[in-house]
Amino acid sequence: MKKETTTEKRHVIVYGYTRKEIMGVLKHFIKHLPEYIRMNIESNLLTSKIILTGQHEGVAILRFNLNRLQQNLRDIFTKDVIASEDITLAEVLGNLLRERELTVACAESCTGGNIAHRITQQPGSSNYFLGSIVSYANDVKTNVLGVARQYIDKYGAVSRQVVESMAEGAARLMRSDCAISTSGIAGPDGGTKLKPVGTVWIGARYGGKTVSECCHFDGDRNDVIESATAHGIVMLINLLRDTYEEADDLADE
Repeated sequence: MKKETTTEKRHVIVYGYTRKEIMGVLKHFIKHLPEYIRMNIESNLLTSKIILTGQHEGVAILRFNLNRLQQNLRDIFTKDVIASEDITLAEVLGNLLRERELTVACAESCTGGNIAHRITQQPGSSNYFLGSIVSYANDVKTNVLGVARQYIDKYGAVSRQVVESMAEGAARLMRSDCAISTSGIAGPDGGTKLKPVGTVWIGARYGGKTVSECCHFDGDRNDVIESATAHGIVMLINLLRDTYEEADDLADE
């Protein structure tokens, strides 16, 4: 009588790589997978879900090797691992906020409320999400969020100074523990030589600390919006985990 096979999966969510880059990093790893375990990668811009699927008659050996390979993947990507389960970036952030009884607010320009949309797609987000100000116009940045007019005049709306002030303004106005902010050029028009389409400054604030990064995203308007949304959420996740590392200085002022 043939023994029944067991099928199990393991997941590792990684941020910051294209699918092609991940395949390059894992070339050796894939080559040495056991014949009863296969790997699949589902990528959405810079967020990738690595899925290990195993089928074997022996449950113990299957689980042992799936767990071992999952940990190997975590060791390979280290700080770029967002989760070890099938979960979205917004779910990871929501779980962290809920566990620590923290609140978050947003100040969005180029993402137009998309960060708030992703966060509020999660059931129970009313426990930690307070609101978002879509400060598309500069007057809203200054009159509502309190961004200094001289910052906009001197550095432009797409700048470190402005996006950090936006995050601080959102946290102050809504009395939130955390904040995410964005200001950029989603395209297809509006870019310049110094700030081409796809340039987005993203800010995150937690524990009295505000950080910001200048990113340059590829793709169409929707790709830029989704990329900036994901990056802002990941920045705050890393701040909350105390794993945030200052990005290289890409300031364009």
